[in-house]
This record gives sequence, C-alpha cells and structure tokens, in this order.
Amino acid sequence: MMKSLDSVTKYPRHSRDDVVVAAIGILDEYGLPDLTMRRLAATLDVQPSALYWHVTNKQTLLALIADRILAGAPRTEHGTDWKMATRQQAGALRDALLAYRDGAEVVSSTLALGLGAEDAAGRLAEAIAGGGFEARTSELAADTLLHFILGHASHEQQRIQADSLGVVTPERSSSPDDVSTPTEDVDSFDFGVTLLLSGLDAQTRVRSDAH
Repeated sequence: MMKSLDSVTKYPRHSRDDVVVAAIGILDEYGLPDLTMRRLAATLDVQPSALYWHVTNKQTLLALIADRILAGAPRTEHGTDWKMATRQQAGALRDALLAYRDGAEVVSSTLALGLGAEDAAGRLAEAIAGGGFEARTSELAADTLLHFILGHASHEQQRIQADSLGVVTPERSSSPDDVSTPTEDVDSFDFGVTLLLSGLDAQTRVRSDAH
C-alpha cells in the first residue's frame, strides 16, 4: 500500500545545512548542554530519526558545527611576516570561537575526538612555516598554539556565562577592580601568543647555533 501524500509531506524536508544552522541557533540560545537531538528535531519540526539522514550521530553534528565556526576566521594573507601572520591567524581563530556560545568547547571536543576542525591547526602551521621552520616543527608549534587559543577562549566564555548568571567568586567580588575587562582579555591573549612565538624563535636559534 502506498503512503498517502499527507504522510509523506507531514514533516518538512531539510538539507544538512538547515540542520547545522538550526543546531547553531540552539547552541547560541541555550548552550552546548541543551543542544540535544530531540530539541533540534523539535526546532525543525521533524522526528529525531529524520536527523540521521543528514548526520550519523551527535558527534558528527558537532564536527559540522565546529567546521562552520572555524570557517568564520579569515585566512592570513600571504607575504606577511611569519610572526605577524601567525598572530593575525591566532586572533582570527579566537574571534571565531567567541562569536558562538560555547564555541571553544565545541571545537575542542571535536578535535579531541579526531572528527574534524583540523583546518585550524593547518592554518597556524602554514603561517608558522613562513618563518622557515621544518614541517614537523611548524605542526608541533601550531598544535601548542591552538591549545592555548582554545583554552583562553574557553576561559573567557565560561567567565562571560558566569557573569551573565551573576555567579562571582568571593575573591573577585571583593573589589570591582579585580574584574577583568575585554581589553585585558585581549592583552593577556596577545601576551601569550607573543610568548609562544618568541620562545619558538629563540629555541630555533639555539639549535642553529649548536650545529
């Protein structure tokens, strides 16, 4: 027996892009803990099973979201000094992570599971390689820098969420001057990136002098 037209069209058809966009909307509004397949299905007005036509599981969905988040970071222009290029790429990745609620946590978990978001490390490695470093050195330095970027952005987002909920530790509530500002976050981020790049440059010079 053929299905009736009503049963076939009961749920609207969506593309994979529709699913990702809807998921990002839930992420921004409710946060990662509340981004469930059931909530996503309700948002799209479909049965949860319909989502698996587009993604095999939630981890795959998060990988697609991570790639979409990172796609918002512009690539460094070629011909730029390698340190400047790396700093620009690091800043662009940080901004992309902070543009979405829990963005750093989504990308970090995706990387940990090896499901995607490798483009971030690749961009950093490409910028670092402009300094004439060996491929392996560039890759290791890029991984180290990426961990710093993710950790810093995650810390910022956790504090932003805590502040929005009025959750302040006694130490930080003791004085208004103890509360860091967005400008201070940028300063500490820039300092960390500078420290890592200067250390890489210094270590390379030491090795060159030893030969």
